[in-house]
Amino acid sequence: MDAAEIRQLTDDEIAEEVERTRDELARLRYRRSYEDLDNPVLLRILRRRVARLRTIQRERASEERTDE
Repeated sequence: MDAAEIRQLTDDEIAEEVERTRDELARLRYRRSYEDLDNPVLLRILRRRVARLRTIQRERASEERTDE
């Protein structure tokens, strides 16, 4: 999911996606502790997705504060 796709989501959808992605990341980190992952690059991809989502959340929050 790239930034353009994320910007089309509502605030609630972004929050849900952050939660879902963080849960998946936690499961993969736990699995990595006791076995080799099929695709270890997925950890980096998920971390970056969370960062992208959170960045857009902060941008929107900042825009709301400046509009007031």
